[in-house]
Amino acid sequence: MARILLIHHSPTESTRGIADAALSAAQIPDLAELGDLELVEVAALEPDIDQVLAADAYVLGTTANFGYISGALKHFFDTVYDHVREQTAGRPFSYWIHGGYDTTGAEKAMEAITTGIGWKLSHDPVVWTGAVEDSHLEQVQEMTATVMASALE
Repeated sequence: MARILLIHHSPTESTRGIADAALSAAQIPDLAELGDLELVEVAALEPDIDQVLAADAYVLGTTANFGYISGALKHFFDTVYDHVREQTAGRPFSYWIHGGYDTTGAEKAMEAITTGIGWKLSHDPVVWTGAVEDSHLEQVQEMTATVMASALE
């Protein structure tokens, strides 16, 4: 079984909807035909090193706060980074970032952290500002499904 971690910080109703869209990827019928996949939701404020080590792929989600990733996701990486970097290098991942006005700093931070940890981007990130539209949720679901499928490769 391939295990994919969905690690996010979704403190509002609209950001919870983004996480739910990612979770809905596990219900896509075509994915079930590919193999045994498990999508496990992880709150960014509750990092678990063993859980990260046991996963085959990662989907990350964050808001852009004050020009950076959420403090919760930063806490997650601060906690697990040194403990998982070598063992998880090369594993597939992608992410979403939702911002009110600007995501530039959050994007740079996410790129720097995930490059340092050595994960392999398996789908273009989904990044946007403004309202959460159905098209954004569909893109997050597609991105998550791609990461899940890449965990079987």
